[in-house]
Amino acid sequence: MRPLAGDYAYFLYTIGILGTGLLAIPTLAGSAAYAFAETFDWVCGLDEKFQNAISFYAVFIAATIGGGVLNLLRINPIKALYWTAIINGVLAPFLLLALPLVTNDRRVMRDQPSPRLARTLVSATMVIMFAAAIGMFIF
Repeated sequence: MRPLAGDYAYFLYTIGILGTGLLAIPTLAGSAAYAFAETFDWVCGLDEKFQNAISFYAVFIAATIGGGVLNLLRINPIKALYWTAIINGVLAPFLLLALPLVTNDRRVMRDQPSPRLARTLVSATMVIMFAAAIGMFIF
């Protein structure tokens, strides 16, 4: 960037990184808050008053503070992403195990169970993911 921005290229780069980080904070904290709110059927939305969506805003605030704490503890964000990906890879097959059970239940699905092909594909994916997770620990 030095040929483009001169000797202050580092400053321009730093401003860009800070701006990106400031944009990411509400996006990441908001996505966590919305995920919890949808899961637990809470009133949610940044347009809601705090008193109407206390749980939603509590998750939003906790996620923001949690990110700050991780930074203060000097946890390497790349290593954190790496280990998070491993944890997600190990847990995902268990979630896929529940999916065919729920989507095949006529009471839950109100007599509209998922098609056999979809259940077969999800089940095959689950088996492959279990094998990959087990293989990761063995090899």
